[in-house]
Amino acid sequence: MITAHQQLTKKWWNMRHQQFELFVSPLVLREVTVGNPTMAQRRLRIVRELPVLAVTAEATAVAEQLMKNGPLPPKAEVDALHIGVAAVHGIEYLLTWNCRHIANARTRSQIESICRNMGYEPPVMCTPEELTEE
Repeated sequence: MITAHQQLTKKWWNMRHQQFELFVSPLVLREVTVGNPTMAQRRLRIVRELPVLAVTAEATAVAEQLMKNGPLPPKAEVDALHIGVAAVHGIEYLLTWNCRHIANARTRSQIESICRNMGYEPPVMCTPEELTEE
């Protein structure tokens, strides 16, 4: 499944990424450096030119609410921060393969409700496969 996700991500990048204004956060920059050093350098080269969204106090507050009053457990702090950063910065889509805590139909409405109650429009949380024209 990991190989399939990697292939779908490459396909999405090659065919669709130009149609979106892309951003990363420091969290993403940290995540792309994990694993095989050669592959990590390739990933970092791809994303290092993208604008970096700050992890603000507001984003941290959203993340805390997602863990305290929402569906995310404390061990999902980084996942909650991804959502918080995207919501606070008004990002339309949060693209991820994390279907346990982020792109999850069972938790989506509760995440969206918490974001809206805090005054932020939640991002559409989806996988690259869902964000294709095919």
